[in-house]
Amino acid sequence: MSKPLPERQQLVQPPAPEEASPDGPPPGGRGRLARFRRALHALYHGDSRAALRFQGVVFIVDLAIIAFFLATPALTGEPIYLWLDILIAIVVGLDLLARALAAADFRRWVRRPDVWVDAFIFVTLLAPAWFANLGYLRALRIWTLSRSPALWRGLRRHGLAHWEDATRAVINLATFLLVVTGFVYTGFVGRAEGIDTYVDALYFTVATVTTTGFGDITLPGTWGRLTSVVAMIVGISLFVRLAQAIFRPRKVSYPCPQCALTRHEPDAVHCKACGHPLKIPDGDDD
Repeated sequence: MSKPLPERQQLVQPPAPEEASPDGPPPGGRGRLARFRRALHALYHGDSRAALRFQGVVFIVDLAIIAFFLATPALTGEPIYLWLDILIAIVVGLDLLARALAAADFRRWVRRPDVWVDAFIFVTLLAPAWFANLGYLRALRIWTLSRSPALWRGLRRHGLAHWEDATRAVINLATFLLVVTGFVYTGFVGRAEGIDTYVDALYFTVATVTTTGFGDITLPGTWGRLTSVVAMIVGISLFVRLAQAIFRPRKVSYPCPQCALTRHEPDAVHCKACGHPLKIPDGDDD
């Protein structure tokens, strides 16, 4: 009779599969267009050296676009503003087109919330005069950037996977603060006493979201009070989520082959949901 293998050897199984692309598998078919689509898919979702460089460039361009959106209140009256707006509209439009071509299932891709947000931002860039009052929603580009798998693959590749939840919580909170700040600046500048600049709107938003409420700046009317209420409720929820992500016991992402549960203790050898043996790579516990 053969001797039973030690417990750790019995639990050996293949490493966890790579994270699937949110746009589906690589596009199929033949012809130049199909090959072009597969090449785009490899660039946007692959892990080759060329793909990583491309994703890094895209990430830097996205940061530059976000910086432009944040600087919009100061640039609106400048002659260069319109040219920058047109240039960024071209970049965002090309990025949307490329991601649409890289998706195997266009219907599935177009139903994603981040695609809808990027499409709306693209429309506001095409007609900045018509959508001037909705320009503050461009800050949602920060949230769509956080939906990119390339960002989180980079964290995991450098052994920082345990910071993913906290980073997501920070991005969500920052996005909310900037959207509310833009709304307050657009709707109440010159109407509410004390709100004359973008910094004033940011000061009011932070004081409201943190429930500090110094009282030196208040929004007038029913809409002003409702804005304050919504900002406090949502802001508190996001702060609680951030605190949970930072202080709760750390878990690692590893899909269970049996039930697909992805959150486990770093030293788990069995899935807590179904009991299936696990072999979590040590690299995910740095």
